[in-house]
Amino acid sequence: MKKRVFPFINPALMGKKIKFSHNKKPYVKKIGKISSFTIWLVDDKYIREKICEDFVNLGQHRIFKFIPKNEFWINREADSEEDHFYADHLLMENRLMKKGFSYDMAYMIAAAAEKRERMKSKLAKRLVKIKSKKTLVDKIHKKILKKIGNLKIWLISGESVRDEFLIGFGGGGHDKVYHFIPKNEIWIDDDIPPSERKFIIIHELKERKLMSRGRKYHDAHFVATELEDIARKNPRKVKEIMSMLSR
Repeated sequence: MKKRVFPFINPALMGKKIKFSHNKKPYVKKIGKISSFTIWLVDDKYIREKICEDFVNLGQHRIFKFIPKNEFWINREADSEEDHFYADHLLMENRLMKKGFSYDMAYMIAAAAEKRERMKSKLAKRLVKIKSKKTLVDKIHKKILKKIGNLKIWLISGESVRDEFLIGFGGGGHDKVYHFIPKNEIWIDDDIPPSERKFIIIHELKERKLMSRGRKYHDAHFVATELEDIARKNPRKVKEIMSMLSR
């Protein structure tokens, strides 16, 4: 199995300097500044399709080299209540990496600080009062997008998952990776635009199927990402791919 480098950049752009104009995609809206950084809402769907499949909720130059050094990017679908959490996280992460911390260590420290801030929000305060996991999951569930046998694919409140379970949750996930997702469930973040959810579902279905057969997460994720890429480039094949994964 070949190793997949993170973040995965569109092969057509490898080795090239990507130039952006603030009045064109992926830029959507400038929402503020923090320290010396300008914070932009960006078209995350466009970025995943054209530049980098690994961009989900947020990003900065020290991880995603295509992002200008003086900018922080946040996906346009993010709830505005989360914007300041993301901005503070990116600032701390960037400063720690500038001091020589590895990304993993910088992320862990920034995530811990973000978690403390999230626990002050009204949503987090409501969720923390729920003692029953079933009741909590019921609050996180929004609607069933698809059923395949006994497998249910749910649209969920991504913000609630990030507040209660995992800061880094984004895009989607399933029970073979995340302990907090009930058995036989796939979760799709409600930050993902409706037009893009089918691609995330394909990824999660393929990854889950491979892991159910004994494949390790990283190998399964690599294969699932390649299939997702095929689906994105060939939208007419989505129905066929979905049918194959539903067997």
